[in-house]
Amino acid sequence: MQEHQTIEKEHDYIPERKKWKRQLFRIIYRADTPLGKLFDICLLILIFISTFIVMLESIPSLDLRFHKFFIALEILISVVFTIEYALRIITIRNKKDYIFSFFGIIDLLAIIPFYLSLFFPFTKFFLIIRMLRMLRIFRILNLMDFMNDGYLIVRALKNSSRKIYIFLLFLIIFSVIVGSIMYMVEGHKEGFESIPQSIYWAVVTVTTVGYGDVSPSTPLGKFFSIILMLAGYSIIAVPTGIVTAEMRNKRQNLEKVCNRCGNDDIDDDANYCKICGEKVVNFKK
Repeated sequence: MQEHQTIEKEHDYIPERKKWKRQLFRIIYRADTPLGKLFDICLLILIFISTFIVMLESIPSLDLRFHKFFIALEILISVVFTIEYALRIITIRNKKDYIFSFFGIIDLLAIIPFYLSLFFPFTKFFLIIRMLRMLRIFRILNLMDFMNDGYLIVRALKNSSRKIYIFLLFLIIFSVIVGSIMYMVEGHKEGFESIPQSIYWAVVTVTTVGYGDVSPSTPLGKFFSIILMLAGYSIIAVPTGIVTAEMRNKRQNLEKVCNRCGNDDIDDDANYCKICGEKVVNFKK
């Protein structure tokens, strides 16, 4: 009973009450035991092998030579991942918490392309999504602080999304106007036969990508391009500044955060996380 209570306090999810399910739960969901760490390391190796196979299959000469071998490995790894996903659901009491969690959705997306490929072969390349499961390496190596920094970036992007949307709308309007002007300036010549193609050139130029497949030939068009390229540097800096400012504000306002689960909804007078029971740290300087 004491062991069961300890698990409930130290993990986001709650294991099933049966003893064998609790033991399996510790192996699958945690990395603080030799078997648990070995289980996670084996999963990471299989994820790496699966991703490597998908990349090799895209090379015609290798796929032609080792096609049957690649298929056999894909089937074996996909069956293992399917069994693992089922065991994760079986061994947890709050099944919805896992199924609809970030890692639960990723685990499901990691096996769906294989079964889709049985009917639509081209979908097998979506198996590359399995690389997202490599994020578990942070938990295995006790690097949850890195995950917390990742959550901070995601929250900053979310909080600054309205400003970014407005900026993107401005950029779209600006590109349409510039593309239309260049369509008239270049006199419908090669590379600027239509306004959509001219807009493509404007986007490539303002983002400083510069593919070089379309370029102006008239003196006025070249002068206009110089102005646009110089403006592109300042335009690119806008979304970066927005997100950076939001991250700085979020870091200043973030007083306490849980190292284990990343929860930042912690009361000012709390010393332990109300989700997993881990001792919280104070980030405010």
